[in-house]
Amino acid sequence: MLSSKASCNSHGQDSSYFLGWQLYENNPFHEVENPTGIIQMGLAENQLSFDLVESWLRKNPDVMELKKGGESVFRELAFFQDYHGLPTFKNELVEYMAKIRGNKVKFDPNNLVLAAGATSANETLIFCLADPGEAILLPTPYYPGFDRDLKWRTGVEIVPVHCWSSNGFRITMFALEEAYERAQKLNLKVKGVLITNPSNPLGTTMTKEELDHLITFAVAKNIHVISDEVFSGTVFDSPGFISILEAAMDRNLENTDVWSRIHIVYSLSKDLGLPGFRVGMIYSNNKTVVGASTKMSSFGLVSSQTQYLLTNVLASKRFTSKYMKENQKRLKKRKEMLVSGLKKSGIECLKSNAGLFCWVDMRHLLSSNTLEAETKLWNQMVCDVGLNISPGSSFHCSEPGWFRVCFANMSRGTLQVAMRRIKDFVERSNFMGRIKMNYQQNMSSLSRKLLSNWVRKLSSPDPNEHER
Repeated sequence: MLSSKASCNSHGQDSSYFLGWQLYENNPFHEVENPTGIIQMGLAENQLSFDLVESWLRKNPDVMELKKGGESVFRELAFFQDYHGLPTFKNELVEYMAKIRGNKVKFDPNNLVLAAGATSANETLIFCLADPGEAILLPTPYYPGFDRDLKWRTGVEIVPVHCWSSNGFRITMFALEEAYERAQKLNLKVKGVLITNPSNPLGTTMTKEELDHLITFAVAKNIHVISDEVFSGTVFDSPGFISILEAAMDRNLENTDVWSRIHIVYSLSKDLGLPGFRVGMIYSNNKTVVGASTKMSSFGLVSSQTQYLLTNVLASKRFTSKYMKENQKRLKKRKEMLVSGLKKSGIECLKSNAGLFCWVDMRHLLSSNTLEAETKLWNQMVCDVGLNISPGSSFHCSEPGWFRVCFANMSRGTLQVAMRRIKDFVERSNFMGRIKMNYQQNMSSLSRKLLSNWVRKLSSPDPNEHER
């Protein structure tokens, strides 16, 4: 009796990425009340610098109380607002976006569309760029939520661009061409390529060479480029962040056709650690895309109260400068703590410079180089070790044994507990591995000895043979 959309299973939330969350929610770790519970290391949330935001709000109580100059603005905020958003908020937002990018890129507030988070922004943009049955190319590994955000309601197909650990999962022209040809063989019309920069789950910024590949590819195929830059403010180490617009400007493409086919998605969920506020946006130099997505944004608006509060936060340039600097410092320190802890257990990470997570190499802990072995290891990590880490297969990684491990959504003490648990697991695994290897060696030695005795017995003359 329900629609096919309601009853279908194509939202992607049956993957191990989301199943891990469910297991965590049934048995969440608490250092006092549930010290043996599951530690949530599958949530890319920035809690490391939230105290800075709270401190600013305490010093500016009028903002929290929806006042301006001591007078309440509740009435004007509570009444109807159109879907274009508050002009003051959009002005502050584009200035903040430019600041994150070192003011190398300038943004026009008239080209910015507000949305209820990056999820809504990505879906709205796909609705504008592609029809059901058409395709978007997406480099792997990619955020599991894209299977929901880009496909579920739009009817658009995702064609993976397979990237490999041999070159650090970097995007190559060969990989782009291979994915495009694969789409053509499936009779899928490719409308664009979507990237996350910095990458989720790799925690790396894209190189100038990669961005040039993407732009050259988009020009040659006459398709769109969508750059999801929600982690752009989390870059804590060199090399620095290069936006897709900066790369296009370096090639003097502002007055060319491809300029109107480059689009950016951004939000305040990761940089400022405000996912609950649901503030996302689309930036495009394509007036038709801006107009259509503005109309669609009425299905997922940002409340006027939220816009008012954040207008004041972003208008405090001293605060945003301090926050950006301190946030980068804290992220780098916490990431190094995770990498160091894993290394003590013999586990390496992909070298990274951004994000709220590390891409962790656990291939040596697999019983075999298969998806089944990765799933078995993931089950052990969640159910036995008590760590909800996300397996590479849920990110469509082509190589079994990689996991995304988040580090910014917990206290330092909780991360230390997690590192002890991993160390204990690896030591137990190594011990059992040695027992198994010794057993196999002993059995092999015994088999060889028995075989040797049997051969020797057969080859020696039988003393009874002469009596017959």
